[in-house]
Amino acid sequence: MQRDARAFLWDVRDAADAIAGFSKGQTFDDYAANLMLRSAIERQLEIIGEALNRLSKTAPDVAARISELPRAIGLRNILIHGYDEIENATIWSTVEVALPQLRAKAAALLDELGDAP
Repeated sequence: MQRDARAFLWDVRDAADAIAGFSKGQTFDDYAANLMLRSAIERQLEIIGEALNRLSKTAPDVAARISELPRAIGLRNILIHGYDEIENATIWSTVEVALPQLRAKAAALLDELGDAP
């Protein structure tokens, strides 16, 4: 049975909220110095990228409305396959700049599609 498109959007929203919680009150220097914080944030970014990848296959019409989708999937691929190429500054910038926009878009789509099953 195929998952409802909303499930992937919930995963995006929840992972973005987790990252916001992890990074609250933290600076780039805190992030760069803390392996556990980096690992936690990177894991949630992987979840976001994978959820969006699956959304693009399950509901391409919904996925097409998320302009950040290709970059989020690309970041997921780098985190998974190019672990030795990860740049802390890029991840932190994503957390501070791109992630709030992506979270807002996922929340707006959930509002439109109906947040409850």
